[in-house]
Amino acid sequence: MSFATLGLSPAIVRAVTERGYTEPTPIQAQAIPVILAGTDLLGGAQTGTGKTAGFVLPILHLLSQRPAANATAGRSPIRALILTPTRELAAQVEDSVREYGKHLPLKSMMMYGGVNINPQIQKLRGQVDILVATPGRLLDHAQQRTVDLSQIEILVLDEADRMLDMGFIRDIKKVMSLLPKKRQTLLFSATFSNEIKTLADSLLISPVTVEVARRNTANELIAQKAYAVDRERKRELLTHLIKENNWFQVLVFTRTKHAANRLAENLVKDGIPSMAIHGNKSQAARTRALNTFKDGSLQVLVATDIAARGIDISELPHVVNFELPNVAEDYVHRIGRTGRAGSQGEATSLVCVDELKLLTAIERLTKSPIAMETLPGFEVDPRIKAEPILQRSQPGNTPNRQPRPAAKSNSRPAGHDYARVPPAHRSGGRGR
Repeated sequence: MSFATLGLSPAIVRAVTERGYTEPTPIQAQAIPVILAGTDLLGGAQTGTGKTAGFVLPILHLLSQRPAANATAGRSPIRALILTPTRELAAQVEDSVREYGKHLPLKSMMMYGGVNINPQIQKLRGQVDILVATPGRLLDHAQQRTVDLSQIEILVLDEADRMLDMGFIRDIKKVMSLLPKKRQTLLFSATFSNEIKTLADSLLISPVTVEVARRNTANELIAQKAYAVDRERKRELLTHLIKENNWFQVLVFTRTKHAANRLAENLVKDGIPSMAIHGNKSQAARTRALNTFKDGSLQVLVATDIAARGIDISELPHVVNFELPNVAEDYVHRIGRTGRAGSQGEATSLVCVDELKLLTAIERLTKSPIAMETLPGFEVDPRIKAEPILQRSQPGNTPNRQPRPAAKSNSRPAGHDYARVPPAHRSGGRGR
């Protein structure tokens, strides 16, 4: 199957070919015909599946093939709106729109907070056919009446599960009130929680559901491993793994912004070039960190869950869970940054006694056991007891979510017991 056989225009096929793509991915092969038919769509796809092109390509085709309604002389209305949860993802999506649409007369724009609003207002005065935006800044413009959404023909909610996790449900509903009821709506999510199903029921009309992987499962191309380690020795073990195995382009996850900053600083002290990326960083700092990480000059990027959304590196080799997420679904999102586009990836988790229940919850969700072992020299101290993992809102945690309870007692949870954790192979510290 080729992109041309999906019904896309020659100009779009040409742009896709120029980017080196010849065959559509499964999500593209299934979603593009549905969208071209004008049907609402509920798409289930993890990162790295080609999801973005799956909706960008047919949107470009549809808008280029039909005239804009109610266009005034010299200016056409905004016809497609793509909502994303983060600035980085908005930039990534808009870049795809420009690349795939470079042989078409359509114009696009991205809009997000953390930067001066005035240049955005100025750009909105010109031609904008496709708007890629984060909900908060879009509503800022709506309040100032600098954006008109009354002529939107196609709406995309990208990574809708993350938007709900970030507490954007009220913003999404406010945006919906500004859109025409007659429109095509596309909703994409890596997981299909009950909240996502409820949102889809309220927004989509007789949608076609497209899934390219089982719900809440990890990519089979990702080798998953876990090391048992005392909480105070995690940094030491991470440094050992990176240096001993000569890892580069390592994306490391922490639960909080404070922990990300502290870990990045300590890794630098250990001689490992590292930077942190999270919501408190300026957009310029986040962009700089991402660019140096993508081009390979930065060895380690330490990120919180929200900040990592939009990181698009085709062959990212290593993801490390320095701290397991409180919400099991986030584990799937995290490790989905590697093993993309057919490439092999490795996901490593550093698990202390506090996190054994979190690991069990992840295995229950993914229906896949994760073997845990210890490295010689990093054996756990059986005298250390589990401590509660802070559940209240704190820097780096997302609002409006109910995390799974962490270990709250000295008893060892079922499913994992440090006493039965085997040692790892001694050669280079690699697991099985």
